[in-house]
Amino acid sequence: MTFGIIGSGSWGTAIAKILSDNGHQLHWWNRSENAIEQFKKRSHNPQYLPSARFDMSLLNLSSNVNDVILQSDVIIIAVPSAFVVDVLSRLPKDIFQNKKILSAVKGILPEENLLLNDYLNQHFDVALSDYFAVLGPCHAEEVAAEKLSYLTFSGIDESMTNIIANNFKSSYLRTIVNKDIYGVQYAAILKNIYAVGSGIAHGLDYGDNFLSVLIANSADEMAGFLRKAGIINAEVGYIDHKKNTPNVTHNNYAASVYMGDLLVTCYSLHSRNRSFGNMIGKGYAVKAAQLEMSMVAEGYNAARCMYIINQSVNADMPIAEAVYKILWQNQSAETAFREIEDLLI
Repeated sequence: MTFGIIGSGSWGTAIAKILSDNGHQLHWWNRSENAIEQFKKRSHNPQYLPSARFDMSLLNLSSNVNDVILQSDVIIIAVPSAFVVDVLSRLPKDIFQNKKILSAVKGILPEENLLLNDYLNQHFDVALSDYFAVLGPCHAEEVAAEKLSYLTFSGIDESMTNIIANNFKSSYLRTIVNKDIYGVQYAAILKNIYAVGSGIAHGLDYGDNFLSVLIANSADEMAGFLRKAGIINAEVGYIDHKKNTPNVTHNNYAASVYMGDLLVTCYSLHSRNRSFGNMIGKGYAVKAAQLEMSMVAEGYNAARCMYIINQSVNADMPIAEAVYKILWQNQSAETAFREIEDLLI
């Protein structure tokens, strides 16, 4: 099985490290020829996770995305959601034929307001059975430092999902498999919104007591959306380790890919969404906060996209809506948070 990676940011680099540490030959796209040349000279990505060193004999770096796709069996898309359409829209419509797609995208495509699998199906005729998603909780910085982390792989083809996941297992990486392809993707989108909210609260000088209540309510709000969106088995206390297949989970929303990813994104200093929200809470304008950051905060576009999607789902989402109003309707952070203080339980 040959892997191709589209995306050379911190998450794409972390994925490349995991696979190359396991001895896999990789085809890896980077749009910058200069960055590729620097990478070849230094044996690390000059822009992201520079502490992660690579065996260059395993890397086939290319600025031609078509070549990377054609030479690979599994295509890992690790581009920020806001740039996915720009990267893929110029590709031939049949380029993903007989390929497996592994999404490492942690957001929704803002131009289309679609999950990546729905976009690929509409524009490239990619079947859901050929689509898989890999999600955290897993900060790229900790992967680079080889700190023990867990990744969840989701796909409706359970056998192929396991095969793909097994290629990522290592001394510092554990893998979990489930079939909840829509649930895990929506959970990843929502946790970024709630992490922005957590950062805003921190910037407004709320304390840990309030943050704990805010995040607990965010978890409940997320599960409520997933249930109303038609995701089955949205429950806790469901895992039976004696009956479940090892490393395979059902849709338990206290598990790592749901609650775990929410917690780490809301609390961790590595979280770009929390950092973005913190600046908003401290009084930065949205555009100023975006310019200050060197990486994309997925929660910004996600807040608007999920607000639109929820018009049809009609879930009760006051926290996500407050973040949307702050980022997109210029409501003051202080006013928005005063409005939700009395709604939290």
